[in-house]
Amino acid sequence: MLLFYFWFFFFLGISILFIIFYAASKGYLGNLPSTKDIEKPTMEVGSEVYDTNGILLGKFFSENRTLITYKQLPKNFVNALIAKEDIRFKYHSGIDIKSLIRAILSLGKKGGGSTISQQLAKLLFTGTSAKNKLQRIHQKLLEWVMAVELEKRYTKEEIITMYCNKFDFLYNAKGIETAAHTYFNKTASELNLGECATLVGMLENPSLYNPKMYPNRAKKQRNLVLHQMNKYDFLNMYKYKKELKKPIIINFKIQKKDFELLTYYGDFLKKEIQEALDAYEKRTGEKLNLYSSGLKIYTSIDAKMQDYAEKAVKKHLSQLQILFNNFQKKNKNAPFLNISPEKTKRILISAMHRTQFYQYLKQKGITEEKIIEEFKKPKYIKLFTWNGEKKVLMSPWDFIRYQKSIIQAGLLSIESSTGYIKAWVGGIDFNYFQYDHVAKTQRQIGSVFKPILYATAINELHYTPCTKISNEKFHLGKWSPRNSNGKYGGFLTLKDGLAQSVNTISARLISQMTPGPVIRLARKMGIESIIPEHPSIALGSADLTLYEMTGAFNTFTNYGGYIKPSILVKIEDEYGKFIKEPIDLSSIRQVFSEEVAYIMLKLMQGVVQYGTAKRLLKKYNFFGIDIAGKTGTSNDNSDGWFIGMIPNLTTGIWVGWEDRFAHFDNIKLGQGANMALPIWAYYMQSLYKYMRLIYHENLLFHKPENYQYHWDHCEENFSKKNEHKDEKEKNTVKEEDIIINFDENLNTENNKDYDQ
Repeated sequence: MLLFYFWFFFFLGISILFIIFYAASKGYLGNLPSTKDIEKPTMEVGSEVYDTNGILLGKFFSENRTLITYKQLPKNFVNALIAKEDIRFKYHSGIDIKSLIRAILSLGKKGGGSTISQQLAKLLFTGTSAKNKLQRIHQKLLEWVMAVELEKRYTKEEIITMYCNKFDFLYNAKGIETAAHTYFNKTASELNLGECATLVGMLENPSLYNPKMYPNRAKKQRNLVLHQMNKYDFLNMYKYKKELKKPIIINFKIQKKDFELLTYYGDFLKKEIQEALDAYEKRTGEKLNLYSSGLKIYTSIDAKMQDYAEKAVKKHLSQLQILFNNFQKKNKNAPFLNISPEKTKRILISAMHRTQFYQYLKQKGITEEKIIEEFKKPKYIKLFTWNGEKKVLMSPWDFIRYQKSIIQAGLLSIESSTGYIKAWVGGIDFNYFQYDHVAKTQRQIGSVFKPILYATAINELHYTPCTKISNEKFHLGKWSPRNSNGKYGGFLTLKDGLAQSVNTISARLISQMTPGPVIRLARKMGIESIIPEHPSIALGSADLTLYEMTGAFNTFTNYGGYIKPSILVKIEDEYGKFIKEPIDLSSIRQVFSEEVAYIMLKLMQGVVQYGTAKRLLKKYNFFGIDIAGKTGTSNDNSDGWFIGMIPNLTTGIWVGWEDRFAHFDNIKLGQGANMALPIWAYYMQSLYKYMRLIYHENLLFHKPENYQYHWDHCEENFSKKNEHKDEKEKNTVKEEDIIINFDENLNTENNKDYDQ
């Protein structure tokens, strides 16, 4: 009779389990993943970003995961996984009945009954275990069903590979490959036996057996994995005992979000990528995600050029900062000049409102007055210095003032013929100053705008570089621009007017044309920011971005063809299919003729040869190289600009401070030729020294076919007067040439001052 009841209840239990399993498989106990989800389970993989030479710059990801194949998995890891988690993995079909019964009879004390397939089903479909027992039982049933479904569709190797790629090892390390980098700073295929056992030990509970937080606990768990490997003959006794004695040695390197692609051009690149993905979706109907579709993104950034650019910025600004700090020692309102205490307070309070500390205090309900008091209490703060981070006792209030004393910069370098951006330096250190000074900062451009004015005159009025314009004092209503050298009278050619950045020449040009044509040309050259329709734009009154101005100047270097500066070259999906192909250069917009562009390049070569940028020859020895450029300095020396061009590269630089009220008090230090030009010089010296195959002395601005102008030696031109009489002195520039800087100090009467 007892035997009868035993078999009766045994078969009854089996029948009930079968019915429950059948009901679950049909979806009667809850919705199941679709066939599509099972056949292509979600495995979010970040997109990799490469430079122009195939160097990995970083990633965009929501889950930091790099997929690997079964062949890339270390044999020790696979053996450890099977020994610890599912010794009969190769023989069951998703559910191990023996392990399941053992788990039920022991109430889980002798190990769980989940197979690797069930654990994968949980990772893919059911997620975090429910706390409610009934809900957890329901989850288990679904995991059983999905484990069987996975076994039907995938090989054992594929199931193990998916499991290893999917598991979350904490610290933003999703999958075995990223975990290997995070905990041991190596690839998965390089993991040794002990490291494999350590990571397999984490599978049971990554928080509990974390070698970073709990090394002793992790070692015991590792040894348990080794014991299981020895028990099931994956490891001989000698090797087993030897491994037990070894400590766990980790080389921890947390993977930051965006994997080091926390850089100034990140937002710009994301925007370009998203536009390409939207266009692809519109074209094909397939939606791809930057953070999870495993894309390969190829950019125009050259890692070497980027490094040279960043070093050039640091080399010059670290020295310029010393001069500024010395100058500020006598300034009681440092770093601000010529503003009232009330205005200073408004600036500081405005900056305070943008801090996280302020937001935190505000959310706690603290009043504005109390918050200001809190900001004036000293705390230990990490400071940016040009020699590295420094921890000091300082109030947040003084910290804000300190931050505003640090000189900032932006640099953009564009390949002339393609518009591809080779280097983008949006600031001095992204860890401390995240605001991008290339595409976001709009600052007064000063004389750097004048080439657009001159190009309009040549294009619209058909002027030539030898056209003479009166240098008498000029008045237009209340607007009376003055020349920085205080000299007036006679006539100057356009060539000399631009080289010396003479304001009266620019003022007369715009009075002859009106601002309209100049603004229209600027628009065609890619400038989208507001340009006021006022004659003062001739001297640089508009607030524009470095991105816009460098792109506009590249129209000259590209012989009249405007092409929007871009970082994104191409995008491939995980299978190597093109999502976005390289740009079609036939889409270049011809703004003006090659002849006009060439004339402008020759005019701006005069700026370098004998004008406001002549220190490139005297101080930095750029003799024998075709260079065109233009300096610029804004009102009160708040902004220094230099845009320099060689035949295959256009590079723009802006230097200034976070606030316009921080600046040098004299033109000698505050001019663009002193603030920005040296950065260009250091950058180009590196390019010509280390990248000679691309940048070399034999590159020349080519003369267009059928070019008819002969104006290199206008009669009585300024440059001819300064030609050297002796051949030996041909490559020598007199010292006074360095001191006299006509470009850099605009003073106006009855109107806001605008720089040359």
